[in-house]
Amino acid sequence: MKFATRHNGNRDGQLLVVSRDLQISVAIPHIAPTLQRLLDDWDTLSPAAEAVYAELNDGVRPDAFPVDVNTLLAPLPRAYAWIDGSAYINHIVLVRKARGAEPPPTLRTEPLIYQGGSDTFLAPRAPIVVADLAWGADFESEIAIITGDVPQQTTAERAAAHVRLLMLCNDVSLRNLIPNELQKGFGFFVSKPSSAFSPFAVTPDELGDVWRDGRVHLPLNTWLNGELFGDPDAGSEMFFSFFDLMAFVTKTRALSAGTILGSGTVSNADVARGSSCLAEKRMLEVIATGKATTPFLQYGDTVKIEMKYKGHSIFGAIEQTVNPLSASGERIGSSLSRSQKEQL
Repeated sequence: MKFATRHNGNRDGQLLVVSRDLQISVAIPHIAPTLQRLLDDWDTLSPAAEAVYAELNDGVRPDAFPVDVNTLLAPLPRAYAWIDGSAYINHIVLVRKARGAEPPPTLRTEPLIYQGGSDTFLAPRAPIVVADLAWGADFESEIAIITGDVPQQTTAERAAAHVRLLMLCNDVSLRNLIPNELQKGFGFFVSKPSSAFSPFAVTPDELGDVWRDGRVHLPLNTWLNGELFGDPDAGSEMFFSFFDLMAFVTKTRALSAGTILGSGTVSNADVARGSSCLAEKRMLEVIATGKATTPFLQYGDTVKIEMKYKGHSIFGAIEQTVNPLSASGERIGSSLSRSQKEQL
């Protein structure tokens, strides 16, 4: 199944079932008004949603309407938890080196994890709002899963049963704020503003055999200002699988339905595959020439993140433009941008 959340004036939006080709959709308020409601009672409600999905794909839903990505929020506009891992060792090594830090001694035994703010996620077309370019704004292209209820001490072998949906993420980072924040020994917060997610979240079966061993074995494409920035394979060098991440984060607590768990920045050792963030490319420039020449994001820059399977977009694309904070101080969070609102 494929799902989206449409802006309807409410914080949590309106749940849509979306056709496999991402072209048409239907609302299902009689089943679940929001994605969180569906996740809360997945075993009971998802069979009815699956029946609607089948009818939609067969063209027998007279209430279907075209998908307008400009009206979509993140699949979960806010969530009970947003937990991001760092499952790609190549990324950890390069980014740590960029800020003069060594990899942790547990690099290959325990995944890096942080819990970020989950109350304001960005819509897939919402701008990346940066108040000060000196903060070093960066994109980070990732894959994310949405879980059902996950019991404490769930093993990696049993984790698959608790994966409900997959989607893409742009985990925005403010690189120049990170070192000072981490020196305090209390983790990220101000250096990690709101993340953006793909327009569509899909069930694992939609990925066929490219979803295996808790990894998505497909390239993740990122474009910066219309030029391909990187297309690393998301599966081959994901050292800790989503199943491993789930086992680690449930060591001491359970997870609630609707928890979002990120893979961390997708990264390959082969430099020909490019990168999924600016920090990696800058570090590679330092290694090659002694100096980073690629700037961090500037106002007007555009970022696009997408993954395709058999030539077709799976999750739709995250497409964002970097904007300054408005003079009025208007908050642009999980809701649509002003221009998008004017279209409604």
